[in-house]
Amino acid sequence: MKKDKGSQLPDKIVEILQSRFEKNPGRHKGIKWEAVKNKLTSNKAKLKVIEDMEKTGGEPDVTGYDKKTGSFIVCDCSPETPAGRRSLCYDQKALNSRKEFKPKNSAVKMAADMGVELLSEEEYMALQKLGEFDIKTSSWIKTPGEVRKQGGALFGDRRFGRVFVYHNGAESYYNSRGFRGIVRL
Repeated sequence: MKKDKGSQLPDKIVEILQSRFEKNPGRHKGIKWEAVKNKLTSNKAKLKVIEDMEKTGGEPDVTGYDKKTGSFIVCDCSPETPAGRRSLCYDQKALNSRKEFKPKNSAVKMAADMGVELLSEEEYMALQKLGEFDIKTSSWIKTPGEVRKQGGALFGDRRFGRVFVYHNGAESYYNSRGFRGIVRL
């Protein structure tokens, strides 16, 4: 089997995911690896999305199962916001509004390009129940339209043993703020 440009062999990414799945059973109680593997190997497009999550430092893992859709939920579980997805403003409108010192991209656009979604506030809080994430960094999360219309955007992190959701101007960016992605498999 040949690699595509920069792509790991599909078997290699499946091995990485299996190893992470087995090392972190508390993230996916009641879910069997064989069921996840069957979904992974039968959907090459989603496997590529998950591979991109891995390449950008997300350390994706299964964090749940959606009974309504029959989909496994795969989320970035890196201890800090993925290193390959930092220093981004919130969305394209925010990026366009910057006159100087523009970041390379926006979180919303990069997520769409990768084929993932930003976590909602509820998804971010659920992830934080599975471990301690974003102790030194922060992650943009989906922002309600009424907040975004006023120029703001939401992000979350964990400080002082608690999880916080804050606001910032959507055009702001910091080298310690990025985004976590979620994909349904």
